[in-house]
Amino acid sequence: MVDEVVEACARAAKQAAPSLAAATDEAIDAALAGMAERLRANADKLLDVNNGDVYVALEEGMSSGLIDRLRITPERLTAMADALLLLAGVPQEPRETPVRDLPDGLRLVERRRPVGVIGANYEARPNVTVDIASQLIKSRNAGVLRTGSAALQSAKALVRLVIAPALTDAGIDPAVIQLVPSPEREAAAALVRFPDLVPLVILRGSGESTRELGLEAAKHGVRTLAHADGGGVLYIDGAADLDKAIGLVASSLDRLGVCNRLNLLLIDSSIYGEVLPKIQETLSELGIKLSMPPHEHPIGYEWALDPANEATVTISPVDDAVQAAQVANEKTSGLAAGIVTEDKAVADAFMDAYTGTGVFWNATTRLLDGFKLLAVPETGINIDKVPGPRGPVTYTDLCLRQYAVVPA
Repeated sequence: MVDEVVEACARAAKQAAPSLAAATDEAIDAALAGMAERLRANADKLLDVNNGDVYVALEEGMSSGLIDRLRITPERLTAMADALLLLAGVPQEPRETPVRDLPDGLRLVERRRPVGVIGANYEARPNVTVDIASQLIKSRNAGVLRTGSAALQSAKALVRLVIAPALTDAGIDPAVIQLVPSPEREAAAALVRFPDLVPLVILRGSGESTRELGLEAAKHGVRTLAHADGGGVLYIDGAADLDKAIGLVASSLDRLGVCNRLNLLLIDSSIYGEVLPKIQETLSELGIKLSMPPHEHPIGYEWALDPANEATVTISPVDDAVQAAQVANEKTSGLAAGIVTEDKAVADAFMDAYTGTGVFWNATTRLLDGFKLLAVPETGINIDKVPGPRGPVTYTDLCLRQYAVVPA
């Protein structure tokens, strides 16, 4: 039954997709601006629905970090609207780019084409409904969205009050964005089983369930852009400005339920004894516990996924910057790592040795975010170690390359 519901959504999106693919740049951007306008106009209704989702989640014992993800505040709603307007104002990528002249009076051009229909499975974060829908619309891809049951009512309200009417007013078939109405977890697995309808699925969230969905997709010939694991690393070098380091530790923990928060803190062994009391004092003021060596868990254990211990950071001494980078490479997901130092040569050594998605010098890993880095929302953060979109994935990545040979 769930498979049939998801398949119906996929077929509806595919049928409507040509309406979006053929839309003018002006229509696309009008739809995004209309979404921003409707977010503000329907703020009270949207916040009301979201409060209902939060109330149910609290009754069911959801952790504070996950509640933080689920909640839409007036400030977050305003930020969502601002992001949409920013995206609407970004010039479209050229649909055709000249490559070179060929013999016999021919010319090679590279064309950008939409995928068609892209699926997205994401955690209980209502704002992601708007983030992903906006990226799909900007890239002219129809979409089938599936969110966790905790956020389903908020997501439905966003589609009904914001996304669909904005598309309609812009002259685009609102069926291009489908939201799976079923709360069952099985809907996520169903989404990756229709390669002819949904050839690409964005998998957001962290942990084993996302990896399992990736394996299920591979069995059915569906490609994925997956974000299965997170956890930011910060290394404090012996040549660090300690006040700056303490400030970065604190700013890296402003939200505990997000993937790019501080998870593993590494400190140069030459200053470990000096810095540790200051770190302990700072984290105690923030209500954060330290997991001290010797550790009874993997050193890269992601605390954001542990509802009972979200307010925890792992700490460990290391010999130098290169060893810190090696620990981050080998023991963590490879999402993001930063170094605090005033020595450029040491910073360069760390950044050259670290192979992960984002590397930061005297900056917080919380910056690894589409909006903060690239000034556009993201569909997720890809940490694959193969060619393809890596880091924050935005609308510019959601296309197919087509070579065309035409008369010069």
